[in-house]
Amino acid sequence: MGGNMKKALSLISVIALSATLAACSAADQAKLTTGDTVTVLTHDSFSISDEAKAKFEKETGMKLATTAPGDAGMVLNQLILNKDNPTVDAVFGIDNFSAQRALDGGVIAEYTPEKDPGAKMRIGALTAIDAGDVCLNADPAYFKEHNLELPTSFKDLTKPEYKDLLVVTNPVVSSPGLAFLVGSIEQLGDGWQQYWTDMFKNGTKVVDSWSDAFYTDFSAADGKGAYPLVLSYASSPAYGEGAFVNVPGTCVAQAEYAGVVKGAKNEDGARKFIDFMLSETVQKDIPETMYMYPVADVELPAEWAKYATRPADSIVPDPAKVAKNREAWQKTWSGLFENR
Repeated sequence: MGGNMKKALSLISVIALSATLAACSAADQAKLTTGDTVTVLTHDSFSISDEAKAKFEKETGMKLATTAPGDAGMVLNQLILNKDNPTVDAVFGIDNFSAQRALDGGVIAEYTPEKDPGAKMRIGALTAIDAGDVCLNADPAYFKEHNLELPTSFKDLTKPEYKDLLVVTNPVVSSPGLAFLVGSIEQLGDGWQQYWTDMFKNGTKVVDSWSDAFYTDFSAADGKGAYPLVLSYASSPAYGEGAFVNVPGTCVAQAEYAGVVKGAKNEDGARKFIDFMLSETVQKDIPETMYMYPVADVELPAEWAKYATRPADSIVPDPAKVAKNREAWQKTWSGLFENR
C-alpha cells in the first residue's frame, strides 16, 4: 500500500472521516432521521471515502449520517435496546456470529437487493457486504529482537514465553472478540474454560474495542503500544506493508452484513444505502477503507496479494451452534474474566 494511502488510513484520518460522516450519539441521530437523511448504525471501524459519500448523496438526494456506539457487539445491543423506538434507518456491521440474534430479535426488516453479489452468504433479511478472517497479528520485529518464535496455535498463547504479550477484545461487546472465543471453543472443545483461565493468568489484556486494541495497544501499529500480539484480521498486514504478520492457526472466518431496521422512518433510504454498499464504487474501496474483502468480484489492490492473502485454514464455525450457545458462552467467559 502506498505511503499516501497509509497516511490516509492512520488513526487520525479514521477519526476525521468519522466526523465527516456525521457520526454522533443515537439521540442526535434520532433528530436527523427524516426522508432527507438516511441514518446508519455502524461499528466504529466503518469507513467510506469522501468521494463515495458524496456520490451517494448526489445520486439519492439524501444526506448520509452515521452513529457508531462502539464495536459490532455494541451495535447489535443498541439495535435491540431501541427495538420499540428505532432511531436509525439501516445497520451495518452485524457479523455471521450475531446475525441470528438480530433476526430472532425482530429488528431487521425484509429486503433483498436486486443485485446481490454475496447472495450465497445471505442470512435471512441480512445482506452480506464484506468478508474476512479474524486472526492474531504479530509484530515480527519484537519476536526477532527477543529471539522468540511466533505462536502457531490457540494453545501456544498460554505458554510462559508469551506472558503479557497479547491483547484481545471482549467477546461480549466485540465482533472479533466473539469470533476468537468461538474459534477457541471449536479448537479446544470442553477444555475451553480452562484455556481462558490460563490465558488470563498469562497476562492476556482484554479491551472493548478493536480500534483500541489495534491502534493503541499493538506495538507494530500507529500507537506503538506494549503488546506485540493483537486480535485483528487477516487483511490487517496490508495496512502495515509487512510491519506485522498473521499468526497461523488462529484465524476464524467472518462476514459482515447490512440490513434495513424494522420501523425505520426512512426505509427507502435504508434500501438505497444497502444497494450503494454493494456498488462497484464501494466494493472496490472496501479493502482500503475497512480492510475486509468485498463480496463483489472486483479487482483487489496489488498490496493485498503480497500482504493479505486469505488464510486457507480458517475455522468456520456452525452459525446455528453459535446462535444456540452464544449467550451461555459469553456469560461463562465473563465469569472467568471477572474472577481472574
